[in-house]
Amino acid sequence: MRLPAIVRAMRPQQWVKNVFVLAAVAFARADMSVEHEADFGDVFRSLYAFAAFCLGASAIYLVNDVLDVESDRAHPTKRNRPIAAGEVKVPTALALCVACVAASLGLAWIADPAVLLIAGCYIALNFSYSIKLKHIVLVDVFCIAAGFMFRVEAGARAAHADVSHWLMLCTLFLSLFLALCKRKAEIDLLGDERGSHRANLLQYTPEFLNQMVTALAACTIVCYTMYTVSDETEAKFGPGHKLIYTVPFVVFGLARYLLLVSQQRGGGNPTRMLLGGDAIFVANALAWAAVTAAVVYG
Repeated sequence: MRLPAIVRAMRPQQWVKNVFVLAAVAFARADMSVEHEADFGDVFRSLYAFAAFCLGASAIYLVNDVLDVESDRAHPTKRNRPIAAGEVKVPTALALCVACVAASLGLAWIADPAVLLIAGCYIALNFSYSIKLKHIVLVDVFCIAAGFMFRVEAGARAAHADVSHWLMLCTLFLSLFLALCKRKAEIDLLGDERGSHRANLLQYTPEFLNQMVTALAACTIVCYTMYTVSDETEAKFGPGHKLIYTVPFVVFGLARYLLLVSQQRGGGNPTRMLLGGDAIFVANALAWAAVTAAVVYG
């Protein structure tokens, strides 16, 4: 069933990226189930933070699509977006953007005043990204990475939990990996016409992107592996925990995603992959989640 145009303009399928907000509470529950009897306030606050970032992201997508309406109409796939296709008028999109920002900040305040500050910084950064920063080579992908780190930090503040520095580094490298994979997919799709869509795409060369995504994939694997064997992880989950058994799923997932990018099979869109774009990738992600849950809660 096709969603109404105004809902599609908010890109709810992209909300899956905000699961990073829930990372802190997911990995902290092992401690809290013992130390805080039947206290689920941290879970509810994390859900409020998750909702705040979903609406904040939708506001940003609306502004971005308004600003890029002409270039999107010349793009082979983005021209089907509701604003570019004329299904949602610009004044309507802007009014919806204001409502999303207000609701986002309100939910962030309910979660925690610190979450409100982080959500505000996230929205401000991404508005700057949509207006100017996305046109500056490398600054664009680091803005995307900063957005994911804001998500993790907001989740930690909402859950009143600590986040391992290894997980924060893993988030940084993973988000940079995904952002540069997206640039690689855009170059493969647009070819010599990429400069007409966004000028800074001309400065990204296939050789540079191949080197960077390889290095970032390696950094992500190393940081995640270090997290699974670190002293703080052992202190949290107890000696002899088996979180290291989740590492092969991370390695396979990154390799599978990189393969899809190189084969030009939609690998530039992580959301599409997670929502069923590739059955093997989805099965691996579910297996990782199952093993992680068994280790953390078992």
